[in-house]
Amino acid sequence: MSCCGTSRTEGNTKSAPIYGTLQPFPITQQPTGHPGINPFPETKQSVPPSTVSPPPPVHPYPYANGNQSPPPPSTVTHGSAPSPPPLTSQFGGYNRTSTVDVTGSLSPFRRPSPSYPAPGNPNLLTTYQPSMAMPITSPTTDEGKMSVSIDFGTTFSGVAYGSSRIAAGKVQQILHWPGSMETFRKVPTCLLYDDRGQVLAWGLEAKNANPTPGSIKCEWFKLFLEPHALRDQNTIDPRLPPLPPGKKPTHLIVDFLYCMWEYAKEQITREIGTVADLDSADVWLTVPAAWDARGCEIMREAAITAGLVRSASARDRDWRDRLHIITEPEAAAVHCAHLTDVHKLKPSQTFMICDAGGGTVDLAVYQILGQLANLEIAEMCARSGANCGSLFLDLRFRELVRTLLADHPAHLDAASLAYFMHSFSETEKLAYRGEADDANMFNFTCFNVEDPDDPQVGLFNGELSIPGNLLRREVFDPVVNQVLDLIEEQMKKVDQRIDALLLVGGFSGSGYLFKRVEEQFGGRVKVIARPSDADTATGRGAAQYGLARRPLVSSVVAPRSYMMKVKLPAEQEDFMKRPAYISQNNAGVSICENRLQYLVAKGAILRKGQKIKTKFCKYSQSQHDRVFVATMYTSDADKIMRYTDEGETVELCKWTVDIGSLPSFQENASMPTQNGFYTDFELGLELDSAEVRGILLYEGQEWGRVVFDLLS
Repeated sequence: MSCCGTSRTEGNTKSAPIYGTLQPFPITQQPTGHPGINPFPETKQSVPPSTVSPPPPVHPYPYANGNQSPPPPSTVTHGSAPSPPPLTSQFGGYNRTSTVDVTGSLSPFRRPSPSYPAPGNPNLLTTYQPSMAMPITSPTTDEGKMSVSIDFGTTFSGVAYGSSRIAAGKVQQILHWPGSMETFRKVPTCLLYDDRGQVLAWGLEAKNANPTPGSIKCEWFKLFLEPHALRDQNTIDPRLPPLPPGKKPTHLIVDFLYCMWEYAKEQITREIGTVADLDSADVWLTVPAAWDARGCEIMREAAITAGLVRSASARDRDWRDRLHIITEPEAAAVHCAHLTDVHKLKPSQTFMICDAGGGTVDLAVYQILGQLANLEIAEMCARSGANCGSLFLDLRFRELVRTLLADHPAHLDAASLAYFMHSFSETEKLAYRGEADDANMFNFTCFNVEDPDDPQVGLFNGELSIPGNLLRREVFDPVVNQVLDLIEEQMKKVDQRIDALLLVGGFSGSGYLFKRVEEQFGGRVKVIARPSDADTATGRGAAQYGLARRPLVSSVVAPRSYMMKVKLPAEQEDFMKRPAYISQNNAGVSICENRLQYLVAKGAILRKGQKIKTKFCKYSQSQHDRVFVATMYTSDADKIMRYTDEGETVELCKWTVDIGSLPSFQENASMPTQNGFYTDFELGLELDSAEVRGILLYEGQEWGRVVFDLLS
């Protein structure tokens, strides 16, 4: 600890080695089941004496207001279909234009409310300040409490549930859905709107709806929450269907979750034969591994707005905490870990999850630490993922059809393209075998009867014939190769042998994908398999996690770094690299602005619930000077950066912190002095599966927390 403000990070961490068209045909099948790191060294630097009115002694921690002497007056400085719910305003990072309240006024901390946030500044997060330290309570057993999981997918979604009092604690799935007498493990993530923006149908009924004037079919809207799309709307895949007029992606997510949840509550009650207490159930919502905190927080807001959790009674103040966000590979890993006997996995062995879904492919590596009743697994390296799910086979197939039939517009209207895609998706996509099909012709019936023949492009008697080798080269290989590259990169992150590679998700049902994985990795991985219920592993695993009532995944690896902008005493390196950032404060000390203080470094291994703490101090002129705004940054880069302008950082949020209730602040404020006073405190981070929480601490006690939201 230096005399001029280098921070210390506490906590044991270590680096770990198309359109919206309407289809006049039904969905008849879907994929089936298969048998505080501190990078800055501590330095010491003395403070020159001052001749007039010196401020309080130089403080040993980074400055929350960035100065060792009083800041200028009046400044705030910082260191660093059922009817859907009403939509009262925009949220989730879209059209968020509001003024910033620089006065530092606070509202009590709460999770996002069930209605869209009222106008204000959505990027300033306030920390709840109780009158005394928040008590630490042990978790309750909640015997018999329901655990419900929603696997919200790009193309298909499902619901699983369980309770210790239902079916001997085994996870159940909803199989009966509106729009079909058959059973389906999942339903299409699809909505049908009228021209006024009202939901006409969802799921199977929306997917199978016949075209009607003014109706709009919406699919694949989950991909709008992909991190690059959230940061820059110009990066949104142009192949995604347009949204209905006046609708934002978050509105569609709220509408779909609302419809699915309302039906799920009724169906669960019918299936268990009693009135289920779903208002007090724990709800687990899965998200892709590649999503950052912004996408996760948007999903949390959408889920609460859709009513997935609600207050069960007047005393139920923590009802928002019953909503849990979990990454898809972590949920799938829990499901697979329960099948260790099937794959001959033992404690201390490692396995990789490849969750290949409709929109994304997610990868994570875990080590088994216990089995059965004492099951525990630990994440071994930072997870990864990309948009290369089976949907992108459909999109590439559509582009191939457009190219082949460029001179035949009768077969390129929206209904015709949708018909071709339906035929490909329902029949050939998962059955395709690769090189073994190179010499075969794949025939797709045209929707329109006009212009039935052109042998030069493969039109024969109203059918489009495509050679197997062309399908492999233009449709399958580009997507499958991307999946293989992801697996290869993930394996490089682990410095020990991987004992099993388990493929889950709907895309894992592709025989060609499985064959290519075996060919490339069979010599390095002893077991390559598709577990039972591979297509529903994510939903079932999330429900199993909830039933355990304890962290089954004991540790996680930080997938990115989290930093805070601070002001630190200038060092020689700062004079050489950023002289423009250096100025002298009233105590005569050279201070460098725009420095980055790492709270958690990428690759740090953190136990679930572990708080990574860093000490700070704030200078206050009076008892009213109690609030500061901390600017948080994140980075996916492996290197350690020193300044905020190094190009590989993204501003995460502004966290408004009120230290007014801390005992040391109140004590100093009760004895006003001409030169002001300093208040010591700690800021910490707590990383869960998908969310990041900021915590205010004082002498080891928690005094407030907030789930980070992201800047637009």
